[in-house]
Amino acid sequence: MVKTYAELPGLMTAMTGDEKHGPSATSTLDVLWVLYDQVLRVSPGTIDDPGRDRFLLSKGHGPAAYYAVLAAKGFFPESWLAGFGSAGSPLGYHPDRNLVPGVEIASGSLGHGLPLGVGLAHGLIARGLLVPRVYVLVGDAELDEGSNDEAIVYAGAVGLPNLTVVAVDNRSSSYGWGPGGIEAHFAVSGWSAARVNGRDHAALAAAFRVTSAGADSGASGPQLVVATVEGKA
Repeated sequence: MVKTYAELPGLMTAMTGDEKHGPSATSTLDVLWVLYDQVLRVSPGTIDDPGRDRFLLSKGHGPAAYYAVLAAKGFFPESWLAGFGSAGSPLGYHPDRNLVPGVEIASGSLGHGLPLGVGLAHGLIARGLLVPRVYVLVGDAELDEGSNDEAIVYAGAVGLPNLTVVAVDNRSSSYGWGPGGIEAHFAVSGWSAARVNGRDHAALAAAFRVTSAGADSGASGPQLVVATVEGKA
């Protein structure tokens, strides 16, 4: 049965363990809910449909919120949550695409999701699949990884219109950001960028609608949405 946003904390409580990475997970909760509730064209019945949207959780070391949202939307039984991280459970400390329905990539080692998203967006276009979009969720500290810089520059240079990156910013980057913040880092490589309150569901949904509408209208280039949340304690 499909749950509501208000029921997500209860689903997350079902998952326990030292490797839960609670702050990392909760920082992404609202973004994940808005994507799966209002934006992504994917459902439990279309996880193998070539025309589906693809979501990649690059910030895969804190998947508890991701699992809660997938369970809430019926991708797998809620009963799986209590076994999180245990021997034999499909819900590992990093999500596994071969074990968890709806998961597109195995992730957790930071810096890989965005490069994979660039390749996936390119591949969809090469196959003539121009409607599906690729959404990649990264953390602000993850952007310290050099592999992301290469992906950002390349995606901007070739103008991938079907790629949206969501950067959850809880100000945990090692060195911070210069003038213009994360947005400037992407914009200089040809990305369009917007920053919204990462807890404001209406603002998040509006930002995603803008990125999708831009691509549908023929505007070129990848898009960035920075979702600001409370700072890392």
